[in-house]
Amino acid sequence: MFLKIKNKIEKELHAYTRSMDQLYSLNKLSPMLFKSIKEFVLRDGKRIRPILFCIGYLGFSKKAPRGLYRSALSLELLHDFMLVHDDIIDKSDQRRGKPSMHALLKNPLRQNKKIKFNGEDLAIVVGDVMYAMALDAFLAVKENMRRKEEALKKLFLAALYTGSGEFIELLLGIKPIEKVTQQDIYKIYDYKTANYTFASPLAIGATLAGAKPNQIKKLYSYGMLLGRAFQIKDDISGTFGTVKEIGKSNLTDIREAKRTLLAWYAFNYAGKKDKLMIKRIMENKVTQNTELIKMRSIITNTGALTYAQKQIKHLCAQALNQIQNLTMNQKYKQTLDNFSRKILK
Repeated sequence: MFLKIKNKIEKELHAYTRSMDQLYSLNKLSPMLFKSIKEFVLRDGKRIRPILFCIGYLGFSKKAPRGLYRSALSLELLHDFMLVHDDIIDKSDQRRGKPSMHALLKNPLRQNKKIKFNGEDLAIVVGDVMYAMALDAFLAVKENMRRKEEALKKLFLAALYTGSGEFIELLLGIKPIEKVTQQDIYKIYDYKTANYTFASPLAIGATLAGAKPNQIKKLYSYGMLLGRAFQIKDDISGTFGTVKEIGKSNLTDIREAKRTLLAWYAFNYAGKKDKLMIKRIMENKVTQNTELIKMRSIITNTGALTYAQKQIKHLCAQALNQIQNLTMNQKYKQTLDNFSRKILK
């Protein structure tokens, strides 16, 4: 079922990009803007957010209304907008194995040495355009106007809390590692990942379908717990995965001194010498690959990797417990169950 929904979303995404110029006259406004957005949104992706939105809706409705899959694209476009801005903040030149938006936009500017703006400046504006497109796409679904308004408010809140999570994460990056708590890290995970990747898409879909408040609450709790687990797994992949798997260097998260559960646990359970090295890395005073690689060894030797893996299992078990008594269609409930178990692999 997960794959079936994803295929429908991919089909709708291609149809949407073909109609972008007709909808917004983007190519007429700026061929560069049109081409950049089209290329970026069509890149391969998991499409988790629009898929969960559809599951949330279809689990409480007998059939898909006209415009459901176009409306689902709002969550993918919102995600793309955030990726564009994230890459600028992270100073990352890669996204999904290809140039990030700001890196892509630098090329047409190289010949003009006198301009006062750069690829990052253009990318910020492109992101803003994509955000507007996301909100417009949501309106495509033909549904009860009151439920549609309630669902749209949840979409706004998802964007608001994700932006807040980014803001908090940046400030956490200057907080000494010895003062960072597990609660600090989970707060970032909840706002930056769990809410807008899992909890909100499910809740928005269920709200749009007219699910009862207690059912929406259970779905939301499920999404928050699963989102934490997903982010921990993503941190593990970002540190121990291959370049082919993650689309960037597996030293990036360490080099950027990200406050992850792995880094927090490793610091708190490392010996004195290793503590000093972690502290230097977290203060961005280490750039040599040999020391960054050593950090990976510390994460393993302190038991941080094992601890993180146990947390994933614990959170997934809690998440599954949240959906045991859901009254949603069994087919879609089973899809969520399968999805949760897939996170564990």
